[in-house]
Amino acid sequence: MKVALLGATGFVGAALLEELIRRGHAVTTILRHPEKLQGRGEVTAVRGDVYDIDGLADALRGHEALISAFNPGWTNPDLYEDQVRGTTTILSAVRMAGVKRVLWVGGAGGLITPHGTRVLDNPNFPDAIRPGAMATLNAFEQLQNEPGLDWTYLAPSARLESGSRTGRFRIGGDELLIDANGDSHISVEDYAVAMIDELERPAHMRQRFTVGY
Repeated sequence: MKVALLGATGFVGAALLEELIRRGHAVTTILRHPEKLQGRGEVTAVRGDVYDIDGLADALRGHEALISAFNPGWTNPDLYEDQVRGTTTILSAVRMAGVKRVLWVGGAGGLITPHGTRVLDNPNFPDAIRPGAMATLNAFEQLQNEPGLDWTYLAPSARLESGSRTGRFRIGGDELLIDANGDSHISVEDYAVAMIDELERPAHMRQRFTVGY
């Protein structure tokens, strides 16, 4: 498939890029600094900015799907505002470009715990990542308000870390996946496998789902 990818040099985006290449998809990465991917002959790297709606729409035209791993940076003091604004402009550009399929890198903060509360409502939820978690949850809400878009939002487990690509994991819905040891975790490599599986064989159209061990 001809796939556009936002955030390809970030933690999750880089794993998604490797999985897309592994499976032979034609990938266009849209970056403010496309020179970061120079030398990757299997990738088309184009200059773009998520806050430039017209320019982003031009870059997206002709693609079968967009995968967004957009994140303005965890150390950004305006993280919440910038991420919400970025989500809004990305979705506007998607509509302008006529791209119908969108897959979104979500967060675990909005998932439901065994206690019936959201992960981010736990009083021990780290304050440092709360703005990002709230902004990512806002993206889910914005996607739900896009009636003409075939979107999917993939939330990771509570811990998303570098690890191994095993291809062995569980798929869930709106509830946090917890293993027999009480841990909720997934490698970023297996998260990418789950995302590209969904791209190739859609099973969660207009839904949020999650992945974990």
